[in-house]
Amino acid sequence: MDVGQMQRQWIDYTKSLFLEGFLDGQFLQLQQLQDENNPDFVVEVVSLFFEDSERLLKDLTFALDQNGVDFKKVDAHVHQLKGSSSSIGAQRVKNACIAFRNFCEEQNTDACLRCLQQVKQEYCLVKNKLETLFRLEQQIVAAGGSIPTELSFSG
Repeated sequence: MDVGQMQRQWIDYTKSLFLEGFLDGQFLQLQQLQDENNPDFVVEVVSLFFEDSERLLKDLTFALDQNGVDFKKVDAHVHQLKGSSSSIGAQRVKNACIAFRNFCEEQNTDACLRCLQQVKQEYCLVKNKLETLFRLEQQIVAAGGSIPTELSFSG
């Protein structure tokens, strides 16, 4: 596959992430902060999001597994996860966290457990999608190309 084909594939794949709701405009803003002085900026920020999320999901699983669930603690973890997912534009994770927080307020353990599964699922999906996107970027750069900077969503 030549560089032009890889770049078109990257553009199509990136567009699909927005059209399917995995990412929102915040991810575009993140990309705009990346330049030749900091070429790995997005990968570094997203990697921190992955590390944070793994820890928070583990903490949430533990907190909801206790006999007397501390909903304030659960809500604090969910709030943190919502913030970090929002900061990288992981829209579906953020939206799942919003629903999760409502059930924390209601102190509904069963609904919180269902939301936790939903958040884990959305997190795994967006993580796989972003890892695929970054692999595509590495292939383009390895082939001597550059990552397209402008995404237009018209057609």
